[in-house]
Amino acid sequence: MYKVTKKKVHGLLHPEIVGDERWDKIINIFIIVLIILNVLAVMLETVPSMHDEYHEQQFFHYFDLISVIIFTVEYVLRVWSSNHEEKYKHSVWGRLKYMVSPAALIDLLAILPFYLHAIIGFDLRVLRILRLMRFFRLFRLTAYMKSVHMITNVFKKRANELVLSFILVVFLIIIASCAMYFAEHEPPGNSEAFTSIPATIWWAVVTLTTTGYGDMVPFTTIGKCMSVVIMLTGVAFFALPAGIITAGFLEEFRMNRVKKTHQCPHCGEHLDLDDNNHQETPK
Repeated sequence: MYKVTKKKVHGLLHPEIVGDERWDKIINIFIIVLIILNVLAVMLETVPSMHDEYHEQQFFHYFDLISVIIFTVEYVLRVWSSNHEEKYKHSVWGRLKYMVSPAALIDLLAILPFYLHAIIGFDLRVLRILRLMRFFRLFRLTAYMKSVHMITNVFKKRANELVLSFILVVFLIIIASCAMYFAEHEPPGNSEAFTSIPATIWWAVVTLTTTGYGDMVPFTTIGKCMSVVIMLTGVAFFALPAGIITAGFLEEFRMNRVKKTHQCPHCGEHLDLDDNNHQETPK
């Protein structure tokens, strides 16, 4: 009975695990709506006309209290049922391992400010900073949306290519900053704006991303010519990560379509296929 209950609770709190589909949907929709309402409450608390009166303050306080209680119960149940999974099998170390996982840490950070304020107590400034941590509840939506799992898979599979493109962009920013500093720093250039290479990095980022605030502008002829080259190069380099991510999404869509169309004719389970759409045989 104990193991059956744990399995049931674990399935209900993890949308990616197939369980009682009816209750899965009810619980998932309830948690999603509660998270969205909490984020809206944090935003509305900053509106003076909605937070001046005592009854308005009490409303936000009790709404936050009820939400924290619900999220705390959910967090405790998640930790308790986590060792149902094979990777968290041990009753003690498995649960501790789950508690330091990214998903569990987000859950903890979402409820931690309330308990820190209740137990320790802070002045108003520190409390306002801690309240911003309640926006971590928004990240908890990632556990309840299948599309987010697809995005996560894309970034995991394309991590090496994205890291390489990020390194290339950093190199381009540094090279552009150095070149523009030496072109504009000496008179008759704009030495007051391009005071150092670190200061010029701001100009390089704004220019390469085609934002163009206009607070730092080259004045010398060589600086303007270099700006043209840097801007054209930036368009190509900053488009590289977008192309990598797009290719990753196309591949993920193709794999999901293959999984839906390739099922075992006897049991109906999905078949694991390799890149050539051949069934993988166990080793």
